[in-house]
Amino acid sequence: MNTLTLKDGTKIYYKDWGKGQPVFFHHGWPLSSDDWDAQMFFFLEQGYRVIAHDRRGHGRSEQTPYGHDMDTYASDVAEIVAALDLKDVIHVGHSTGGGEVIRYVAKHGNGRVSKAVLVSAVTPIMVQNENNPNGVPISVFDDIRNNTAKHRQQFFIDLTFPFYGYNREGAKISEGIQRNWWRQGMNGSIKAHYDCVKAFSETDFTEDLKSVDVPVLVMHGEDDQIVPFETTGKVAATLLKNGKLISYPGFPHGMPTTEAETINKDLLAFFQS
Repeated sequence: MNTLTLKDGTKIYYKDWGKGQPVFFHHGWPLSSDDWDAQMFFFLEQGYRVIAHDRRGHGRSEQTPYGHDMDTYASDVAEIVAALDLKDVIHVGHSTGGGEVIRYVAKHGNGRVSKAVLVSAVTPIMVQNENNPNGVPISVFDDIRNNTAKHRQQFFIDLTFPFYGYNREGAKISEGIQRNWWRQGMNGSIKAHYDCVKAFSETDFTEDLKSVDVPVLVMHGEDDQIVPFETTGKVAATLLKNGKLISYPGFPHGMPTTEAETINKDLLAFFQS
């Protein structure tokens, strides 16, 4: 089991498979590196070196009670990248992981990053405020916090329906995918999950997006019920110096799993471009 002890003593679990150009995958809330199974298997077979970590407090990483904010998340990634001496890296982040990616690239990635991908990402900012009037009301995130703190076991089952679009008419529900989401979530720390809600909903990534020079692909489902496309992915793409947007009609938030064939094909084309 690969673990790295960070400078603050936190033990981080990570996977590191294969050889070739490194692709570093960053998972969403409240999951783990296992959520990238479909991508890590595919890109390993395509000749890439694939890396993914369990964010602090998530999955198999240490359940530390502190450090659950985007600056710390990005700093943790920088320590992993330095420890593995990764260069020419493509960073791919889903949801909360997309925020982690752009903060890392902006603050720590100079000289080590080749490209970045934001998949169903929380960038530039999710919460509604005076600068983001079309954002998601804070009451929605307060409800997520309340359910995480008091009803996590059931809430993590219920959330899989909008996450994967299983609440849409005609959806083909996979109980296995739902159970795997619940398994990953329940492996993590309730404290980390509670604190991370603020990190993914209230962090403003506008200046990070503007400052990044490397090519960035923004991929977002137009039927994303968790991170609404119109106020996140669509806006994020306009803030990038070297950005490209692919939006997918009807695709849900969890499209890397439910629509893996399409997502992997488009990722590969971007990696090779």
